[in-house]
Amino acid sequence: MPLKATGQAIFDPDDGWAGGTTWIAHPEESMQRASHALFVDDAVWLVDPVDADGLDDHLADLGDVAGVVVLLDRHKRDADAIALRHDVPVYVPEWMDGVATEMTAPVERFGTTLADTYTVYPIKDSRFWQEAALYDEDEGTLVIPEAVGTASYFRTGDERIGVHPMLRLRPPRRLREFSPERILVGHGDPVVTEASDALADAIDGARRRTPALYVDAAKDFIFG
Repeated sequence: MPLKATGQAIFDPDDGWAGGTTWIAHPEESMQRASHALFVDDAVWLVDPVDADGLDDHLADLGDVAGVVVLLDRHKRDADAIALRHDVPVYVPEWMDGVATEMTAPVERFGTTLADTYTVYPIKDSRFWQEAALYDEDEGTLVIPEAVGTASYFRTGDERIGVHPMLRLRPPRRLREFSPERILVGHGDPVVTEASDALADAIDGARRRTPALYVDAAKDFIFG
């Protein structure tokens, strides 16, 4: 899904995957906030969504929205507004704080699974950072909202996906448990080819490449 700074939302990465779609509502943003629609049976689950022109038309072509999922405590984004518009609950991991109280839509808590398909894995659970991942091992789909990403500020050198700059010195060990075929991230394009190798490379090289990432960030700040 190549990004073009058109200001128009970009939908539908064409990777031959029938299990969902991704959209980037504001491709001109440096953060490249990405949102996902996951298909489970005849239902559509929205993950950390950012609203966009044409979103409801896009969703109408996909099926009925079953719920809106928040996987990172900071990723409330437009979850509440979209849930209210589609008359569905916002789904939040049962151990995650600080999200439910900011929603006006009904909130449902979920535990170790979502929609009987995705296994839920806590990635970080601290006072300052609460993040969960979804993994469908049968289909090889991993959804990680923040610990890794493909936006430019996550990556350095030849990395196709990179560990978050604040986690590079201590990458979450749980990330080593996954061998996905595709990775859907909260910032940037999905990784749809050789995803397992890209993730392993990101984790293994995170600490070693941290100085280079910080140099890249400084150059962007000075010359960008």
